[in-house]
Amino acid sequence: MRLPLTDMTSPAISKPAAVAEPIVSATNSRSHTQLARLGTIARWTLAVLACLWLSLCTAVGPLYWDFETGTIAHWNWANTAIFIGSFVIYLGIIVILVRLAKIGRILPAKLSKRWSAADQRFFASAGSVESTADSATAAKSEAGNPKGKIRFRISPHLIVSSVARALLFCNRWIVRGTNRFWKLLLVFFIGWLWIPTTLLAAFGADVRSQIREFSWAWNQWTGLKQPYIGFFSFVPMDIYPTAHYMWPSNPTYLTDQHNIVLTLIYGATASFSRYVTGSNDAGIVVLAALQMLFAVFCCAATAHRFLNRPWMNATAAADSATPQQAGGLARFLILLFFMVCPLAVFSTISLTKSPLFAFAFVWWFGIWYELTQTWKPSVKLPRHSFIAFIVSTSVMLISAKYAWYIIALQIVLAIIADRRRWATYVAALLIPTVLIHGGIAYAISSNMIIGGDPIESRGVQLQMIARVAQRNPDGISDEAMKNLSPVFNKDQMADAYSQQDADPVKSSGIQAKKVSYKWRTVTPDDMANFNKAWLDIVKDNPVIAFDALMAKCFGYFNVTDQPYVSMGYYVSSDYVQKNSVWIKSYNHDWREHIAAFAKSWGLIPVLGWPTHGNFYVVLTLLFGAAEVIRRRWLTLMTHIPLLLLMGVMITAPANNFERHMLPVAFVFGFVVLTYWRESRAELAKATDHR
Repeated sequence: MRLPLTDMTSPAISKPAAVAEPIVSATNSRSHTQLARLGTIARWTLAVLACLWLSLCTAVGPLYWDFETGTIAHWNWANTAIFIGSFVIYLGIIVILVRLAKIGRILPAKLSKRWSAADQRFFASAGSVESTADSATAAKSEAGNPKGKIRFRISPHLIVSSVARALLFCNRWIVRGTNRFWKLLLVFFIGWLWIPTTLLAAFGADVRSQIREFSWAWNQWTGLKQPYIGFFSFVPMDIYPTAHYMWPSNPTYLTDQHNIVLTLIYGATASFSRYVTGSNDAGIVVLAALQMLFAVFCCAATAHRFLNRPWMNATAAADSATPQQAGGLARFLILLFFMVCPLAVFSTISLTKSPLFAFAFVWWFGIWYELTQTWKPSVKLPRHSFIAFIVSTSVMLISAKYAWYIIALQIVLAIIADRRRWATYVAALLIPTVLIHGGIAYAISSNMIIGGDPIESRGVQLQMIARVAQRNPDGISDEAMKNLSPVFNKDQMADAYSQQDADPVKSSGIQAKKVSYKWRTVTPDDMANFNKAWLDIVKDNPVIAFDALMAKCFGYFNVTDQPYVSMGYYVSSDYVQKNSVWIKSYNHDWREHIAAFAKSWGLIPVLGWPTHGNFYVVLTLLFGAAEVIRRRWLTLMTHIPLLLLMGVMITAPANNFERHMLPVAFVFGFVVLTYWRESRAELAKATDHR
């Protein structure tokens, strides 16, 4: 009998469909696996590139420590050995971090279990009593002691239990002493109180230039006639020279060289101090004390956010894979850094722009942590945190010119990652940037102030040209010389060149200086040809140009390199110890002793590394590479500013200038704590899925 059409066709239709579904699924699975592998390869490639860069900077150190003849052309087997050894160490650290995040341990399974068991027994002994044998021995001792003398028997168990009790006691009281914002505020204030009271202030040439600028502007406002543009005149704008073509026709003595807002604040304070006391010193001391108080507030606020996570309620804390509050060890190490590391200690009273930016950045960084922690479910930022977000952004903008680049990128990344809170980012990031940066740009375009010279941002190019002019002057072609000569004097560049610092090449300094930069006569058209000259010179002298680049920035990524200018410099600089009016007489020897102690500590191999900024820069880069491998994109979004700050270091005028590394160093402890917490959370999530 013939089957109906439907009966005949149904099996023919359904059978291929049933077979096609697993085929498509298998194809999609293979495609997904291939993409996952490509992603893994790409992430590890980035980590390897970071290790290669760090290894290169470490290996070239011995070459460029020879300031006279050092060059990459002298690379030998010793440098190769350093390179390979450094690469193995750096990559090993990343592998350890990734392994710790993936399986929760570093040691092999058996050793890890033994270590965990020993750790548990150690702290369990804190609540235990002595063994029965010890008790029996004690009883016998008492029985055999008719005079009733007490005999103490020290046993290994008693020692272990006593140490465990002491550690638990310290842990408990460290947590109790830092579990509130006001407690942390007191800790930072008391811990840093000795700095402004015994050292008063620390500063260099920058604050003196800001005071000088404001004084000249004040004289102009009060009707005093002063020199302006002229070949024989020398005004504040000629010290850190700003090209004369940028000067308005009407005399203007305020510049954005050292950030105009800070110039006004510092200059007005010093002027009032001179009016009341007859010198700038009292005003400088007040400014240093105010900066210390600002540092106390910023560090306490951020420490409170990271250590205590106050936004977590009881339910959220119970659901979290890690305790709401950090343990005593994390608190102790973070506070220890801020209390004893010269980077943090000296920065509290150093009036050099960068410390102010660094402390504002610490405050800003803590608010980003709160935002990422409340990302899901999306929680509205509390009013006090919202205000703090605005203020910290504003302080960053007025203290560092490059801050607006960092904030602009963060606006884009934040809105992409967290669109639901776009209004928060617009109000706290975009509006302050438009008002402050836009206001300064308007003041410059309106000839109210003089903008910064574009030559300031070309430190890498200047060092390359100057090194070629010094090492191979005949290597500069006639065409390049034609484009360069209206801007720079080649012979003076060669004479002024120092591989550690581009400022001498820019003719920065007082009147007795090398006039390599022709700031009095250069024009915008001349500057347009400067890039052509630089490109031609680099093409003709690639090895020397590479030497100039590496010699100018390798120290930021080499933990064995000593700082070119440490934060201790500002404590005992001649501006403080010789040129001040009465600050120099206050604890003069103590100031020298503290700076010398910090320097001698930093010279100790390995033990001195934590006193230098490059130690934290290197480790932060390694932790960032581990975060990339673990695909922690939201956390990486908040850590991108740290990478941008490393870019600022490379383009900065000087090599291994510690003040440029302060923001990275200050938040490093919080970066480590975040990595540990997220690793624990990932492990807990993986366990739940099993």
